[in-house]
Amino acid sequence: MRIVVRLFAAHRERAGRSSLEIQLPEPATVEDAFNSLARTYPALGETRQFTTFALNRSVVDPDQALSDGDELALLQPVSGGGPEPVIEITPESLSVERCIRAVESPSSGAIVTFLGTVRDNSEGKATDHLEYEAYAEMASEVIRGLAATAAERWSIDRVAAQHRVGQLQIGEVSVVVAVSAPHRGEAFEACRYIIDRLKTEAPIWKKEFGESGEMWVGGPISDMQAPGSSA
Repeated sequence: MRIVVRLFAAHRERAGRSSLEIQLPEPATVEDAFNSLARTYPALGETRQFTTFALNRSVVDPDQALSDGDELALLQPVSGGGPEPVIEITPESLSVERCIRAVESPSSGAIVTFLGTVRDNSEGKATDHLEYEAYAEMASEVIRGLAATAAERWSIDRVAAQHRVGQLQIGEVSVVVAVSAPHRGEAFEACRYIIDRLKTEAPIWKKEFGESGEMWVGGPISDMQAPGSSA
Protein backbone atom coordinates (compact mmCIF):
# COMPACT_ATOMS: atom_id res chain seq x y z
CA MET A 1 0.00 0.00 0.00
CA ARG A 2 1.07 3.62 -0.56
CA ILE A 3 1.14 5.98 2.44
CA VAL A 4 1.75 9.73 2.34
CA VAL A 5 3.78 10.94 5.34
CA ARG A 6 3.80 14.56 6.55
CA LEU A 7 6.67 15.82 8.70
CA PHE A 8 6.88 18.98 10.77
CA ALA A 9 9.31 20.79 13.09
CA ALA A 10 11.93 18.38 14.56
CA HIS A 11 10.69 15.48 12.42
CA ARG A 12 11.09 17.57 9.24
CA GLU A 13 14.59 18.64 10.25
CA ARG A 14 15.72 15.10 10.99
CA ALA A 15 14.37 13.68 7.74
CA GLY A 16 15.37 16.71 5.68
CA ARG A 17 11.99 16.92 4.00
CA SER A 18 8.40 17.86 4.82
CA SER A 19 6.57 15.05 3.03
CA LEU A 20 7.26 11.74 1.36
CA GLU A 21 5.60 8.55 0.21
CA ILE A 22 6.36 5.06 1.48
CA GLN A 23 5.27 1.63 0.34
CA LEU A 24 4.20 -0.93 2.94
CA PRO A 25 3.02 -4.53 2.63
CA GLU A 26 -0.53 -5.23 3.77
CA PRO A 27 -1.57 -5.40 6.53
CA ALA A 28 0.36 -2.60 8.24
CA THR A 29 -0.08 -0.31 11.23
CA VAL A 30 1.02 3.21 12.09
CA GLU A 31 3.88 1.71 14.13
CA ASP A 32 4.97 -0.29 11.10
CA ALA A 33 5.08 2.91 9.05
CA PHE A 34 7.19 4.67 11.69
CA ASN A 35 9.61 1.74 11.88
CA SER A 36 9.95 1.79 8.09
CA LEU A 37 10.74 5.51 8.20
CA ALA A 38 13.25 5.01 11.01
CA ARG A 39 15.15 2.46 8.90
CA THR A 40 15.47 4.98 6.08
CA TYR A 41 16.00 8.01 8.34
CA PRO A 42 17.71 6.72 11.54
CA ALA A 43 17.51 10.14 13.20
CA LEU A 44 13.72 9.83 13.18
CA GLY A 45 13.97 6.69 15.31
CA GLU A 46 15.30 8.82 18.16
CA THR A 47 12.01 10.80 18.25
CA ARG A 48 9.73 7.85 19.03
CA GLN A 49 9.27 8.61 22.73
CA PHE A 50 7.76 12.05 22.04
CA THR A 51 6.02 11.31 18.74
CA THR A 52 2.27 11.12 18.39
CA PHE A 53 0.49 10.27 15.16
CA ALA A 54 -2.34 11.78 13.15
CA LEU A 55 -3.99 9.60 10.52
CA ASN A 56 -6.04 11.52 7.98
CA ARG A 57 -5.94 14.50 10.41
CA SER A 58 -7.14 12.61 13.50
CA VAL A 59 -4.86 11.52 16.36
CA VAL A 60 -4.60 7.73 16.52
CA ASP A 61 -2.80 5.01 18.47
CA PRO A 62 0.33 3.38 17.02
CA ASP A 63 -1.52 0.08 16.46
CA GLN A 64 -4.07 1.74 14.16
CA ALA A 65 -4.37 -0.14 10.84
CA LEU A 66 -3.43 1.69 7.65
CA SER A 67 -5.14 1.69 4.26
CA ASP A 68 -3.83 2.51 0.82
CA GLY A 69 -3.71 6.26 0.24
CA ASP A 70 -3.77 7.25 3.93
CA GLU A 71 -2.02 10.41 5.08
CA LEU A 72 0.08 9.92 8.20
CA ALA A 73 1.55 12.88 10.11
CA LEU A 74 4.29 12.67 12.74
CA LEU A 75 3.62 15.16 15.53
CA GLN A 76 5.62 16.49 18.44
CA PRO A 77 4.24 18.41 21.46
CA VAL A 78 3.25 21.97 20.66
CA SER A 79 5.15 24.85 22.25
CA GLY A 80 4.21 25.36 25.89
CA GLY A 81 2.83 21.86 26.43
CA GLY A 82 4.27 18.54 27.52
CA PRO A 83 3.90 15.27 25.65
CA GLU A 84 0.38 13.92 25.39
CA PRO A 85 -0.24 10.98 27.74
CA VAL A 86 -0.45 7.56 26.10
CA ILE A 87 -3.96 6.27 26.89
CA GLU A 88 -5.20 2.91 25.61
CA ILE A 89 -8.43 0.98 26.20
CA THR A 90 -7.87 -2.34 24.49
CA PRO A 91 -8.98 -6.00 24.31
CA GLU A 92 -5.35 -7.00 23.75
CA SER A 93 -2.87 -8.00 26.45
CA LEU A 94 -1.32 -4.97 28.13
CA SER A 95 2.35 -4.05 27.82
CA VAL A 96 4.20 -2.70 30.85
CA GLU A 97 7.26 -2.26 28.65
CA ARG A 98 5.34 -0.08 26.19
CA CYS A 99 4.07 2.13 29.03
CA ILE A 100 7.57 2.49 30.45
CA ARG A 101 8.98 3.40 27.03
CA ALA A 102 6.21 5.97 26.59
CA VAL A 103 7.16 7.82 29.79
CA GLU A 104 10.95 7.63 29.57
CA SER A 105 12.56 11.05 29.55
CA PRO A 106 16.11 12.37 30.00
CA SER A 107 14.80 14.68 32.75
CA SER A 108 13.23 11.85 34.74
CA GLY A 109 14.92 10.39 37.79
CA ALA A 110 12.08 7.99 38.57
CA ILE A 111 9.45 5.90 36.80
CA VAL A 112 6.68 4.44 38.93
CA THR A 113 4.32 1.78 37.55
CA PHE A 114 1.13 0.27 38.91
CA LEU A 115 -0.29 -3.05 37.69
CA GLY A 116 -3.78 -4.25 38.57
CA THR A 117 -4.19 -8.02 38.23
CA VAL A 118 -7.17 -10.38 38.36
CA ARG A 119 -7.32 -12.21 41.68
CA ASP A 120 -9.03 -15.54 42.34
CA ASN A 121 -11.49 -14.32 44.97
CA SER A 122 -13.85 -11.50 45.86
CA GLU A 123 -15.28 -10.91 49.32
CA GLY A 124 -14.40 -14.47 50.35
CA LYS A 125 -15.95 -16.11 47.27
CA ALA A 126 -13.96 -17.85 44.54
CA THR A 127 -13.70 -16.00 41.23
CA ASP A 128 -13.37 -17.87 37.95
CA HIS A 129 -12.75 -14.93 35.59
CA LEU A 130 -13.71 -11.30 34.96
CA GLU A 131 -15.18 -9.36 32.09
CA TYR A 132 -14.55 -5.64 31.57
CA GLU A 133 -16.69 -3.33 29.48
CA ALA A 134 -15.95 0.33 28.78
CA TYR A 135 -17.28 3.42 27.09
CA ALA A 136 -13.82 3.61 25.56
CA GLU A 137 -13.91 7.10 24.07
CA MET A 138 -15.18 8.69 27.28
CA ALA A 139 -12.89 6.58 29.47
CA SER A 140 -9.89 7.76 27.47
CA GLU A 141 -10.89 11.39 27.95
CA VAL A 142 -11.44 10.89 31.70
CA ILE A 143 -7.99 9.32 32.11
CA ARG A 144 -6.45 12.07 29.99
CA GLY A 145 -8.04 14.62 32.34
CA LEU A 146 -6.65 12.79 35.38
CA ALA A 147 -3.17 12.92 33.84
CA ALA A 148 -3.54 16.65 33.25
CA THR A 149 -4.66 17.24 36.84
CA ALA A 150 -1.75 15.16 38.14
CA ALA A 151 0.63 17.30 36.07
CA GLU A 152 -0.82 20.41 37.70
CA ARG A 153 -0.43 19.03 41.24
CA TRP A 154 2.99 17.40 40.97
CA SER A 155 6.12 18.00 38.94
CA ILE A 156 5.91 15.00 36.61
CA ASP A 157 7.19 14.41 33.10
CA ARG A 158 4.94 11.88 31.37
CA VAL A 159 1.98 9.55 31.93
CA ALA A 160 0.86 6.34 30.23
CA ALA A 161 -2.18 4.20 31.07
CA GLN A 162 -3.70 1.07 29.57
CA HIS A 163 -6.89 -0.77 30.55
CA ARG A 164 -8.16 -4.11 29.28
CA VAL A 165 -11.67 -4.82 28.12
CA GLY A 166 -13.20 -8.20 27.40
CA GLN A 167 -12.66 -11.45 29.28
CA LEU A 168 -9.67 -11.77 31.62
CA GLN A 169 -8.44 -14.87 33.38
CA ILE A 170 -6.97 -15.12 36.87
CA GLY A 171 -3.53 -13.52 37.02
CA GLU A 172 -3.93 -11.39 33.89
CA VAL A 173 -3.13 -7.67 34.04
CA SER A 174 -6.25 -5.50 33.83
CA VAL A 175 -4.71 -2.03 34.14
CA VAL A 176 -1.29 -0.39 33.89
CA VAL A 177 -0.36 3.15 34.92
CA ALA A 178 3.15 4.55 34.49
CA VAL A 179 4.38 7.98 35.58
CA SER A 180 7.82 9.52 35.18
CA ALA A 181 9.09 12.47 37.21
CA PRO A 182 12.36 14.08 38.28
CA HIS A 183 11.90 12.65 41.79
CA ARG A 184 10.34 9.42 43.08
CA GLY A 185 8.01 11.03 45.63
CA GLU A 186 6.09 12.97 43.00
CA ALA A 187 5.99 9.97 40.68
CA PHE A 188 4.50 7.81 43.46
CA GLU A 189 1.92 10.44 44.43
CA ALA A 190 0.80 11.09 40.86
CA CYS A 191 0.60 7.39 39.99
CA ARG A 192 -1.53 6.66 43.05
CA TYR A 193 -3.80 9.61 42.32
CA ILE A 194 -4.40 8.49 38.73
CA ILE A 195 -5.19 4.85 39.55
CA ASP A 196 -7.39 5.72 42.53
CA ARG A 197 -9.45 8.22 40.52
CA LEU A 198 -9.50 6.03 37.41
CA LYS A 199 -11.20 3.26 39.39
CA THR A 200 -14.00 5.58 40.51
CA GLU A 201 -14.41 8.00 37.60
CA ALA A 202 -13.66 6.25 34.32
CA PRO A 203 -16.70 4.54 32.70
CA ILE A 204 -15.21 1.04 32.88
CA TRP A 205 -17.29 -1.75 34.40
CA LYS A 206 -16.29 -5.14 35.79
CA LYS A 207 -18.41 -8.30 35.81
CA GLU A 208 -17.35 -11.13 38.10
CA PHE A 209 -17.95 -14.80 37.26
CA GLY A 210 -17.50 -17.32 40.03
CA GLU A 211 -18.91 -18.97 43.11
CA SER A 212 -21.60 -16.31 43.51
CA GLY A 213 -22.71 -16.50 39.88
CA GLU A 214 -22.42 -13.48 37.60
CA MET A 215 -22.41 -9.96 39.02
CA TRP A 216 -21.50 -6.48 37.86
CA VAL A 217 -19.25 -4.79 40.41
CA GLY A 218 -19.60 -1.09 41.17
CA GLY A 219 -22.35 1.37 40.36
CA PRO A 220 -26.00 1.31 41.46
CA ILE A 221 -26.55 -2.35 40.50
CA SER A 222 -23.49 -3.72 42.28
CA ASP A 223 -25.67 -5.61 44.76
CA MET A 224 -27.99 -7.02 42.12
CA GLN A 225 -27.50 -10.29 40.28
CA ALA A 226 -27.23 -10.16 36.52
CA PRO A 227 -30.22 -11.68 34.71
CA GLY A 228 -29.85 -15.41 34.37
CA SER A 229 -27.14 -15.75 37.00
CA SER A 230 -27.34 -18.25 39.83
CA ALA A 231 -26.92 -17.65 43.52
